[in-house]
Amino acid sequence: MNNIINNNKDGIDILCVGEVLVDFIGHQEGVLINETRDYHRYLGGSPTNVAMNSTRLGLNTILVASVGNDGFGSYITERLASVGVNTNHLNVLDNKSTSVIFVSRSEGTPDFIPYRSADFCIYEDQISRETLSHTKIFHTTCFALSKNPAQKTILKKAQEAHNLGCKLSIDLNYARKLWKSQKNAFKVIKTYCQFNPLIKISEDDMLRLFEKELPHEDIFEFFHLQGVDTVCLTLGSKGVKLSQKGKETIQMPAIKIDKVMDSTGAGDAFWSGFLFAYIKEKSIHECLDIALKLAALKLQNVGRLPDNINILSKLL
Repeated sequence: MNNIINNNKDGIDILCVGEVLVDFIGHQEGVLINETRDYHRYLGGSPTNVAMNSTRLGLNTILVASVGNDGFGSYITERLASVGVNTNHLNVLDNKSTSVIFVSRSEGTPDFIPYRSADFCIYEDQISRETLSHTKIFHTTCFALSKNPAQKTILKKAQEAHNLGCKLSIDLNYARKLWKSQKNAFKVIKTYCQFNPLIKISEDDMLRLFEKELPHEDIFEFFHLQGVDTVCLTLGSKGVKLSQKGKETIQMPAIKIDKVMDSTGAGDAFWSGFLFAYIKEKSIHECLDIALKLAALKLQNVGRLPDNINILSKLL
């Protein structure tokens, strides 16, 4: 394992902890993987997308993740460095291969097949107490929590971050195929919720997690009862609902776009915008507005957000 040193003595806006992957996104639109003939390679993983987006928005962001010592690992390291993401906490493992995922291209939630190896090998020595003490937001995902040793590491460090006054965040991108059981997933999710994170969920996530359609109010109530103050529910083309404990639910429409090019990473773009605005101490309505704008920008591009534009100028 690498010796990981925190060279950053300044404030860390977002510490993204979790999966870094190579996404192979299908060329054929609107079909499942069994109908997809060819794929294009992209850098992926929800915390990775948030780290890259946040860095491009001017935030000081660190990615804590693991790759294999292979060609895909080199590709990931080079891509992160080209954007300016701090990779001092990226582990390069000789005995594991970089995780890859094959993803269908669709307007809705895509079909995917994961081939996981290095991504869940996240260890405690990658996240020092000093790093946490400089961090404003500790962000992770349900994907990252699905497998040990990452699960144990993230839960332990999340509690430490919470005790140090850091705000926690999670994208509850639950998928049954990643977990040993639904019961195990609920136990881990409830543990993380004790630290009052900002929660981002989608209707599809909740359908998979609860295995039935629930009224939005019931979903919000479930998380509020676990100790969560703020829950953000994304509704695809119908926009977003946000519930703060003890306050009226806020609903905002999605931004109309002519053609959805690729939905992969749209939720990550949304949450990157939300966390950016949250760190800038914007109102909740402004946080949602900026989040929706960034999601709309992503939906109009295949793979990552486009490199050739000033993203910040499109949001503010």
